[in-house]
Amino acid sequence: MDRVSEDLKAPEALIFDWHGTLVDTHDAMFSAMEDMLPQLEELGLVDELLPEDQCRTEDDVRLVRYIRIFRRLHPRILAERRVSRTDIFNAVFGDNTAAKRIAHEAYNEAYRRYFGQVGPFQPGAYEYLSALRAMGVRLAVATNRNREFLEKELQTVDQGRWKNLFEVVVCADDVTEYKPDPQVITRALAKLDLRAGTDVWYVGDSYVDMLTAHRAGVAGIFYNGASWEPDRIQSWFSRRDAPFAILEDFEDLMDLLALLERSEPEKFQYSPADVRPGPFPAPARPEPWIEPDWHPAVVRLIRPEIVLFDWHATLVDTLDAMYHAVDDMFPDFHSLGLMQRMVAPEDSKTPEDAKLVAHVREFARLHPKVKADRKISRTDIFEVLFGDDQDAKQIAHKAFNRHYRNHYGTVKAYEARVRDVLEGLRRLDIQVGVITNRDREFFEHELAAVEDTGWTELFDVDVCGDDTPLRKPHPDQLLLAVKKLDYAPDPSVWYVGDSTTDVIAAKRAGMTAVFFNGAQWDLPWLNRIFPGTHKHPDKPDVVVNDFSEFWALVLACETGPP
Repeated sequence: MDRVSEDLKAPEALIFDWHGTLVDTHDAMFSAMEDMLPQLEELGLVDELLPEDQCRTEDDVRLVRYIRIFRRLHPRILAERRVSRTDIFNAVFGDNTAAKRIAHEAYNEAYRRYFGQVGPFQPGAYEYLSALRAMGVRLAVATNRNREFLEKELQTVDQGRWKNLFEVVVCADDVTEYKPDPQVITRALAKLDLRAGTDVWYVGDSYVDMLTAHRAGVAGIFYNGASWEPDRIQSWFSRRDAPFAILEDFEDLMDLLALLERSEPEKFQYSPADVRPGPFPAPARPEPWIEPDWHPAVVRLIRPEIVLFDWHATLVDTLDAMYHAVDDMFPDFHSLGLMQRMVAPEDSKTPEDAKLVAHVREFARLHPKVKADRKISRTDIFEVLFGDDQDAKQIAHKAFNRHYRNHYGTVKAYEARVRDVLEGLRRLDIQVGVITNRDREFFEHELAAVEDTGWTELFDVDVCGDDTPLRKPHPDQLLLAVKKLDYAPDPSVWYVGDSTTDVIAAKRAGMTAVFFNGAQWDLPWLNRIFPGTHKHPDKPDVVVNDFSEFWALVLACETGPP
């Protein structure tokens, strides 16, 4: 148990958050989120996402960027399973209550397909709650969950033993606004006939819960069942809205009540020591997220004289147009004779590649998971489908271009500070270029359209897919770029790209391969797509997750003042 505020009083009532505090509904919740987020475009919510410079934390910035580009949750969130949909919607929409209401409604529609998967968040939760009732503490629930879901879950959890534990239950559809608006707590107080004060506790597992408690005028008690690090928790709060106490589990809760009993011995009908159950284990810690830490390679990098960038999914986001064109293109594969030219399953690099080939061959479309992930480009798709068959890939690229003409034009900077990084490289007297498999008719339009003003003046050279006989992963485009700059291809030329194709092209050209991990693959997955085997030897020299890491990498290689 961490620090306890001197203003905290022994509780007359404990009002609990539901998901992530009392119960675990992560499986259903994340399944519903993964169904709902791809709908953001049709819901009109992509443009309502919070601008990055208005986000509360760096984690929120990364989440907004990831959802804007990929329409799904950041892999770290899925791996750690620590946050709720309310946390997510508040992070990405801020104070935009209209957008959050639309998002919650779409989530609820998706959640109807999954709810009912519920269990106690901590072993012994029923026994601890029963002990609180025996002490005379009144219990309630205030949640952003709709009543249709909560009542089913309340009847289901622990074989229905919880149904009579709570005197009051207030759900999102009992009020007009979602948390962090305090209505769910103030409605619970009214039903309990209690006034706001520090003798009413709101126990919840998130920043949003503590902010809601503060706005309602009750004591926020942070339940750290997700095992957040202490420094991380402290970074979320100001002195004004900080929790009154931080608990790791229900054992901590019982210890806190026993501590407060010393100063208010008549507060409880029974002493905590008389009714508390034998200790139950704390909630299981989430599996650690393994960062793609290939940074020891940094010390072997030399200062770049030229930095060449991939275009799509590295400098800019054109995923919407790209995937629309890919969807339109695949039915053409039959008439183009491409179905029978796909690689045999045993020649695929990974089992996932083999599944992609099999799905396209059978259904003439991408596997739904590939479309949901939005993590690979058409070039990577063609590499998986056709391997070393250059002629088949050229036919596929031409088919893609025909359909891309119907969709291209919308282009956004991949991150808010991309232009600043490009300008910073030029101030360091580093030449900058673009290498893209995009045909020139599309690239030049997008180059002039990005950020409304265009980026034409930022590059010393550009090479497009139709400028050379062979496209990436062949090195021809990279070699042509340095030839135009009258420079030899060597490790002082960096190529920054987001795909295996980009890494292979850089290594074949004798250049430094910087893998831009915008898709946020973790280390185990990177080791799968870059196995370093005899058949697939090419690995990046270094991995960066965003442009702030890339800029730090460049500065680390500077021999003079930046």
